[in-house]
Amino acid sequence: MRALSLALGALLAAGGGRGLLAAQATTAKPDSTPNTGLVREVFVYEGGGRDPFVSLLRSGDVRPLLNDLKLVTVVYDGVYPARSVAVLHDITNGKRYRVKTGEVVGRLRVTQIRPREVVFTVQEFGYERQETLSLAKQEVRP
Repeated sequence: MRALSLALGALLAAGGGRGLLAAQATTAKPDSTPNTGLVREVFVYEGGGRDPFVSLLRSGDVRPLLNDLKLVTVVYDGVYPARSVAVLHDITNGKRYRVKTGEVVGRLRVTQIRPREVVFTVQEFGYERQETLSLAKQEVRP
């Protein structure tokens, strides 16, 4: 290392400093390589159910839970039950859902709407179960 700095100092003292700087200027090329960004492979999951690569904690698919929902109103059509509508209230965030038979709210699928209750099919970890949400009983005043 010391020998290299002595040789460079001797070259500059001998007047070859201009030649050295000119040689460096001609040999230095501008950055001609194209700016290539980071390229990553992207995978899109198009299978049934939820995407297994998305975190359950960040996903909106988990909410609302059945325990978070309150059945507010049922508009039941006895002639055409498929036209029945139920109104649900999410007690955690105040959001309201108006659902019909076959609609999905989070992991809950509305299976059936009855005059005073709604039957859900809950899908969790590859299994399905039936849960029922009923209207609160009204007090009868004498």
